[in-house]
Amino acid sequence: MNFLEAILLGIIQGLSEFLPISSTAHLTLAGRFLNLISPATSESWTAFIAVLQLGTLAAVLVYFRSEIRSILRALAKDLPQHGLQIGKYSGDARMGVMIAVGTIPIVVAGLLLKDFIHGMFTKNIMVIAFSLIALAVLLWMAERFSRHSRHVSELTFRDVLIIGCGQALALIPGASRSGTTLTAGLFLAFARRDAARFSFLLSVPAILASGVYEMTRIDPSVFEYGVMNLFMGTVFAAISGYAAIAWLLRYLSNHSTMVFVAYRIFVGALLLMLIATGIFQD
Repeated sequence: MNFLEAILLGIIQGLSEFLPISSTAHLTLAGRFLNLISPATSESWTAFIAVLQLGTLAAVLVYFRSEIRSILRALAKDLPQHGLQIGKYSGDARMGVMIAVGTIPIVVAGLLLKDFIHGMFTKNIMVIAFSLIALAVLLWMAERFSRHSRHVSELTFRDVLIIGCGQALALIPGASRSGTTLTAGLFLAFARRDAARFSFLLSVPAILASGVYEMTRIDPSVFEYGVMNLFMGTVFAAISGYAAIAWLLRYLSNHSTMVFVAYRIFVGALLLMLIATGIFQD
């Protein structure tokens, strides 16, 4: 990996982590085209992606710093005072509880499937192609049938568990964390911007837990990519991730998600065609 490749991968990570197009899919494709992924490098590549995720974690923490600060302060106040009497919590403290509950499904799924996640299946182009198309269809259905009328303040425990299960589905390569949670939110009749906003807040503990876990078991071979390359990739993941969050929230205020539906179908179909013709060997 050279300097420019590291920067490119960082930009791809930041943009595709928060846009509903799948960071796993785009990083895997980029890694394949750059000859950085093989069975021999599976562990080091997974570790490299985990390092890049620290950049996207920084992006969401900085963008939502005021809300996160308010949530933590409210929890610190209401939890000792009211215990498990959630009905007495302030709006910010209640949001913190909702995020915690919504994180449970991906934590459970991640622990149960950790060996599967680190295997070559998660880099399988055929799986990624079908996943891109399948989620596109679900997102289209959500757009078609959603009332787009509910707001984040109306979240219930049922809602966050469903959205949390959607986030767990993002462990399937090509699904997209923001895509699955946004789709679940739309099916639950939330407005697009509200669904995306909660999706981003829900991603904080998931990305943090994933990053911490990967750092504790990081494959030393990841440093073969170069410390400076790792650093620059992470920095550019943070910059592009911040830009992606800001842009998507503005975009969804006045537009549907159909552009992402079309893009996912196009990329998925293109991959299937390349595999079928033998141009792209899986």
